[in-house]
Amino acid sequence: MSANLEVRHRRASAGGLTPPPPRDPALTGMRAVAALLVVGTHAAFATGYLNHGYAGMMYARMEIGVAIFFVLSGFLLFRPWVRAVADGSPAPSLSRYGRQRVRRILPGYAVAVVVTFAIYTVFTPGPNPGQTWYGLFRYLTFTQIYTENYLTTLLHPGLSQMWSMAVEVAFYATLPVFAYLVLRVLCRGRWRPRRALWGLAVLAAVTPAWLVVVATTSESVLPNSAGMWLPAHLAWFAGGMALAVLQAAGTRCAARIAIPLAVGLYLVVSSPVGGSMLGPDPVWVPMAKSALYAAIATLAVAPLALGDRGWYQRVLSSRPMVWLGEISYEIFLLHSVAMALALHLVLGWQLFTGSMPGLIVTTLALTIPAAWLLHRVTRPQASPSTSARSDGTSAASARARCEDASFSAGLSSAAVLAVPAGRNTGS
Repeated sequence: MSANLEVRHRRASAGGLTPPPPRDPALTGMRAVAALLVVGTHAAFATGYLNHGYAGMMYARMEIGVAIFFVLSGFLLFRPWVRAVADGSPAPSLSRYGRQRVRRILPGYAVAVVVTFAIYTVFTPGPNPGQTWYGLFRYLTFTQIYTENYLTTLLHPGLSQMWSMAVEVAFYATLPVFAYLVLRVLCRGRWRPRRALWGLAVLAAVTPAWLVVVATTSESVLPNSAGMWLPAHLAWFAGGMALAVLQAAGTRCAARIAIPLAVGLYLVVSSPVGGSMLGPDPVWVPMAKSALYAAIATLAVAPLALGDRGWYQRVLSSRPMVWLGEISYEIFLLHSVAMALALHLVLGWQLFTGSMPGLIVTTLALTIPAAWLLHRVTRPQASPSTSARSDGTSAASARARCEDASFSAGLSSAAVLAVPAGRNTGS
């Protein structure tokens, strides 16, 4: 343990607080993997690679990066509540929790949205229903997905991935309620990990139930964007929350078991079990796809959360992966508009043409420097007097800042001009 961490632990103990566990840089590296998967699936869509048979389905399933981000959010943000119950210490402060979420999420997001809208005042490759003052207001308030016919009324090609930020913010707002219900009501404030896991299983079951409701309910009752809302993705967050309980219970998970299983399930979900590109699919297909995504993403994070220190942890803890992970949120914010600029202006390709690897490389060449700059400008700054109280969120720290940065991305392509509306849009 580093000297800085030892000092922080001593200060936390002296103040009567439960010291946070040492941070694992591999979790930051996992964020880089998730971000690169999202960039990859968007590039596959924009260049038409999704039509390449089974390989195209595998490219489409790279949207699993969304689920990985959500699992990381569930694990890292639920962990303080689990730790408080397991140690018999006070629950996290709601005001502090809210301030940290706003401080970490909002500055970079607001800058990215405003800059993207400014770019699209002169960059007009195709229809853009979201490029209005009303659209700007809805994106800045994370409410763009709560509308009828989102794809034809508020979709912005340069911000198409931001649906998942609306889902993340909804999870941030409801997480204290979930923590209270599972840990304080169901477990009665005592450390009962089995009962907590049962409660999280019930929470995860909301997702298939919601997908059935969305598929069978008239659009006059639920808008066709309801498949993008938080209930459709709760199972993914619940997977990460379950890892927080398992970690506190001392459970271990070996990468040599979890990763091959995750790869096998990825091959399964890339088959017609996970749906077709032509659609429409039976109601059981989105349910199976969501469950498989939850399992794959949870298995991908599990060895890192549950103590494996083998090759998997070492690879994700490498300096390049941790560095990319540190700016993964900013990569997420900027890569859609960068991909659109790369496709139409730099490479001069028409939509659904060109090279997927070429578009990925060009997009990252544009995105990474801008993401680094945005990170430097908008990242949270913690004073020395508050660093011990802020769970290690000092921007000067060389350690991974995972609990302050668990983010998501989305499937809608940066270059998409028109996508058929569907009841499960965004998942």
